Amino acid sequence: MTMTMVTITGTIMQREDVMFDDFFLRAIFAGVGLALTTGPLGCFIIWRRMAYFGDTISHSALLGVALSLLFQLNLTLSVFAVAALVSILLLFLQRRQALSADALLGILSHATLAIGLVIVAFMSWVRIDLIAFLFGDILAVSQSDIAVIWGGGIFVLAAIAWLWRPLLASTVNPELAEAEGLRPERAKLLFMLLMAVVIAIAMKIVGILLITALLIIPAATARRFAGTPETMAIFASLLGAVAVVGGLFGSLRYDTPSGPSIVVAALILFIVSLLPLVRRSGTPAAQQRGQSS
Repeated sequence: MTMTMVTITGTIMQREDVMFDDFFLRAIFAGVGLALTTGPLGCFIIWRRMAYFGDTISHSALLGVALSLLFQLNLTLSVFAVAALVSILLLFLQRRQALSADALLGILSHATLAIGLVIVAFMSWVRIDLIAFLFGDILAVSQSDIAVIWGGGIFVLAAIAWLWRPLLASTVNPELAEAEGLRPERAKLLFMLLMAVVIAIAMKIVGILLITALLIIPAATARRFAGTPETMAIFASLLGAVAVVGGLFGSLRYDTPSGPSIVVAALILFIVSLLPLVRRSGTPAAQQRGQSS
């Protein structure tokens, strides 16, 4: 009995030591910083129905990784440059109307992912942990990574605050936004570039394949409780932070991968939100209908 108690006490103390180790605190700090940033962006992705676009840009990140290794470039800047170029290329192709938007997204999404994988396969002299890039390795973030995440996050949130009115107006009615001189096309381009920034700084947290989930799921959960677009953005950020903390502690408890654990925690929150509770819709279209009635 005494030996069993000693073993249990030792295990608890070991887990407490891990919880307060530098790497775990860094992971929480980095994940929360990213979640606060992805909340407002995720709301616009849902309102504008751009989930597939988010997948396309995130898949292009692997091409940025491959090029950064091939030409020995900064990883974050290389991923951002490729994601930004894919965004601009997508806008250009959409204006030409050669193919439907979903077809273009499908082509660019899988093409950039495949090209990245082929380039990586040719670089036999480089050892690459593809699993870390695809699914993230938040427990390996450094202090410099945290600085990039929080610095980039503050920049993105400031830009979203500046673009809030034209983005919201063009989401509800693009023609009216254009008539009011809000330049919705410019706001859309800048929003896509902000998405590229977030994907570049988020890749190490949840990985290329799961970035879109962290953008969409907290925002979808917040939508069921928020009464205004601004409230929905705040709720999405807070729910994302809760998912990060819950996912990390779940990863520690059950010895599961940290990135997927964060997404699973966000999914659990979303499922809980589906329970029959009183809710209000926070979409811009709903707000417009409420004002006109």
